Amino acid sequence: MAGRILCTNSLIKSFTGLTLSNSARNVVKRVEGTATLLQNHLPCLSASRNTSFFNKLPATELWKGVTSVSNAGKKRGRGKGVGRKIAKDLNKGQVIGVGRANILWPGLNAPIIRGKELVTQQQLPKDPEREKKLIKLRDSMGFFRVLRINPMDRGWSGSKMPGRSIGPPDAVGEDTFEGFDTRVLELKTVFIMKGNLGRTRRFSVLSVTGNGQGLAGFSLSKGSEVRSALRKSKNRAGQKLMHVELCDNHTVFHDFFCAFGKTKIFVSKKPEGHGLVCHRAIATICKVVGIKNLHAKIEGSTNLQNIVKAFFIGLLQQKTHQELAEAKGLHVVEFRKENGNIPHVVASPHSVRKPEEIPSNENLDFSQYVMGDRIVLKKKKFPPFYHGTKGHDLYLRKRENLRNQVKVRLDMLTHYGELRSFQTDKYPECRPYKHKKEVDEADA
Repeated sequence: MAGRILCTNSLIKSFTGLTLSNSARNVVKRVEGTATLLQNHLPCLSASRNTSFFNKLPATELWKGVTSVSNAGKKRGRGKGVGRKIAKDLNKGQVIGVGRANILWPGLNAPIIRGKELVTQQQLPKDPEREKKLIKLRDSMGFFRVLRINPMDRGWSGSKMPGRSIGPPDAVGEDTFEGFDTRVLELKTVFIMKGNLGRTRRFSVLSVTGNGQGLAGFSLSKGSEVRSALRKSKNRAGQKLMHVELCDNHTVFHDFFCAFGKTKIFVSKKPEGHGLVCHRAIATICKVVGIKNLHAKIEGSTNLQNIVKAFFIGLLQQKTHQELAEAKGLHVVEFRKENGNIPHVVASPHSVRKPEEIPSNENLDFSQYVMGDRIVLKKKKFPPFYHGTKGHDLYLRKRENLRNQVKVRLDMLTHYGELRSFQTDKYPECRPYKHKKEVDEADA
């Protein structure tokens, strides 16, 4: 479309000194015939711009320009509460394809096929209350608030990611990870220098996934964004699953020693009800694997990646009772305090060695054999500063007759259900005095 202008004779005469195209000359000639009518008028020149600073940039960039702080200001502690936006989201409540006309669009705000019929475009009755509902929804928004995390969903330290659950890995085709749970063990920011991009920031995520029944895997992945790094680590952990043997579905088969780098871990088997007494990363791994009772002691480096790798190496290297029996050619016998230390055979080999076939220098100690001929050093407790003083010696002499009272009371309650003496059967009055209130509660 050709542009049109209004100008005076003097302006037209100034065009004669310019080099114009044929189309431009025709426009000037047409204007010369009407220029005499416009001699008393001044040229009307006004600059118009259809774009501005406010409609060029998105809302996030506008907020950044208003609330951002320089790097020097950040180092001095400025701008700590800058991230809050005191604005309303005017797009809230609006859905693509739904507007004032209220038209049904197949494939946009309605399915293309409903049952066996093909949905067609049609006009729906208008909603007179639509504008009021949108205004009410926007006015009730208030300020942006930080979402509170349920205490059960928090990580090791408050709202940080390590220790939190990010769900099961994504399905691979028709294979789904039902019953799996993924826990984040480490989330940190790493930087790398490149010749063309310079210093770039990435996020490193170490996570472990498992179904709580002996199937688990871990993975270390990196990404340019936190969400992509978490998703990549979760899915890779699901592709690197390992099977771990569980003893009675609650603990390991035996004590073992494992190491990676400068990290050393001594793991001890514990009975049911003991719980997980170990590093928080090892406790998280045990939960996704299915181990409920265990004690682990770390010596050396506490690097998180070394701890995870060392513990998985130890879990995979442990042997079942049957494998131990076959390796030594002897019966594996277990003694338990809850069973009165009565020997119980848990595994037997196919061919048992005779006593004369066993060398005299062979190590037959079970704990030393499974620990790889290593012995855990149990350090003595450092005595308190008041040890050996006159007051402490006097206290020990007074408490000498009662030094085992707590253990004896607990043993009596466990075996007899009450506090009693060895002469209680002969003399029933050899029982601790009970108040009347306790007797009434027992009778009730």
